[in-house]
Formats: sequence, structure tokens, C-alpha cells
Amino acid sequence: MSSAPNSSEPEAVAPRASFLEGLFKAGERLSPESRIERRRMLAKLGLAWLMMMQVSTLALPGYLRSSSMAEDTLITLDWAIYLMNWASLVMTLPVVLYSALPIWRGALAALREGRMGMDVPVALGIVAAFFPSAYATWTQNGHVYFDSVVMFVSFLLTARYLELAARQSCEGLRLPDDIQVRRRMEAQADRIAGLFVTLQISITLVVALVWWRLDPAQVLPISVALLVMSCPCALAMAVPTAMAAGDATVARMGGLGESQLQAYYAQVRRVANQNLYGSLAWHLLALPLAAMGWVAPWLAALSMLLSSLAVVINAWRLSWRSQTATLDTIKAMA
Repeated sequence: MSSAPNSSEPEAVAPRASFLEGLFKAGERLSPESRIERRRMLAKLGLAWLMMMQVSTLALPGYLRSSSMAEDTLITLDWAIYLMNWASLVMTLPVVLYSALPIWRGALAALREGRMGMDVPVALGIVAAFFPSAYATWTQNGHVYFDSVVMFVSFLLTARYLELAARQSCEGLRLPDDIQVRRRMEAQADRIAGLFVTLQISITLVVALVWWRLDPAQVLPISVALLVMSCPCALAMAVPTAMAAGDATVARMGGLGESQLQAYYAQVRRVANQNLYGSLAWHLLALPLAAMGWVAPWLAALSMLLSSLAVVINAWRLSWRSQTATLDTIKAMA
């Protein structure tokens, strides 16, 4: 009787380890093509994060500048800001040209097909922030948003990597859940994301026109923040991450009957729906705040990352509590 808890201990840890390994390691199950895809994504992601840390540091003097400073201090600070803006421009270029390649390709593919994919507003946000910043740097007049650009790309690629790893973590597994149910849920998530993107871009255009009449200087930062928030990254990750966590847990546990699998995957689908509609609510609640100018572009990018991480953590709960709660309950049904 006393040996039962000890024998179940490794099983309780195994599903959690399996799901995390699927997210952060190119395991033996991955095909050579999938390994290459993941490594290329990591290269783009690593470069973006490296440049983000540098550019964010260089942007700090611009946020600290105040007209109340002494005149000689302002002259010195403005010269330093001018040099740092040029350095930020140079460091942002590889992020825009290399790290953001998947975004440009996705946006062009969507436009060729005549649809509004999630990459289109993302590409518009990068263009709307980068080119005015480059012009302001050249003319030494206006605000720059290089830090927002690199943050946006870094956080977006982080979300994309998590989505990619979640999909790849099931490679080579025999998935016991109904594949038709999965496809319907993914199609539903795609429809919601598409409607959200269309709505967000329409709102961005209306808000930009309103602010053009009220305060033209606010048009660019508010429009960029709204475009950044129009990326439905968390919505796209909602179903794949939940399903990946469920598949990893079932593959490690084993020994479940048909009725037990059905009960467990019903729970997985509930978590997927929580991810989907919770992410949608997050975006909709933040939308009016950004429209009123209360959300800076960099904060919008951070909000996007946090919503994506919330989806991953919620999915992780499936493997985290699998032995202690969910699977115990299901096995009791047998």
C-alpha cells in the first residue's frame, strides 16, 4: 500500500516534462524539415530579441528628455539622442529585413489571395512605425518608434515560435482525438481571427480620422498601437497549444480506454475554447484603451505577448494537473 504514491510520482512529472520538451526542444520525433524550420525560426527570434535589448536601451534618453532641463543639458542630450536614433535605425534594419521575413511573406500571400490574413495588419504596423521613424531620424524632427518596432517583431515571433512548437510537438504521435473535431475547432478559430482582424483595421481607420481632426500628432502612435493589437496571435495559438498539451499527456500516460480518452479530450476542448474566447475578450477590452491613446505602441506589443503566454500557461495546466486531478477523475469513471 505504501508504494503506490512513489510509483505514481514519475508519471505525474512526465506529462509536464513532455509538453515543455515539445515546446523548447527539437525532439527525436521531429522530421529533418521540421528541425530546420524550428532552427530558422529560432535564428530570427534570437536576432530580434538581441536587437530589442539594444534598441530599447538606446531609446531611454528620449523618454527621459524634458523641456525643463537646463539649456546646455538639452543641447548635449539632443545630440546624444540624434546619434542613438541612427544607431537604433541600423539595429532595427536587420530585424525588419530578416527577422520579420515570415510576416512579409504571409502578408503578400494573403494579399495575392485577396484575403485579410493576420500578417497584413502586422506588416502595416511595422511600416507605419518604421518609415516615419527613419524619416524623423534623417530630418532630425519628430518622434521615433524603433523600440516599438523591434519589440513588436520580437514578441510576435515569440508567439509564432510557441505556436510552431505546439504543432510540431505532436509530430509522429498517433492522435486519439477525432481529427474532424480538431479541424472544426481550428476553422472556428481562424474565422474568429479573420473577423477580428477586419474589425480592428476598420476601427483603426476610423480612430485615425477622428484623431486627425482632434490632434494630428497622436495619429501615428495610436494607429500603430491599434495595428499591433490587431494581430490575433493568441487566437491562432488557442487550439494548437491545448491540443498539443492534451496529446503529450495522453502519449505519456497511456493505458486509457476509449471512454476515458473521450472524457479527457472533452476537457481539452474546453481549455481550447477558454483560450480562444479569453484571448478575444482580452483584445476587445484593450481596444478602447488604445483608441483613446492610453496604450503606447510598445505597451501594445507587450500586451500581445502576455495574451499569448496566457494561452500557453492555460494549456500547460492540462499536463500539469493531469495525474493529480483530471486523469484520476477520468479513470474513476471506468
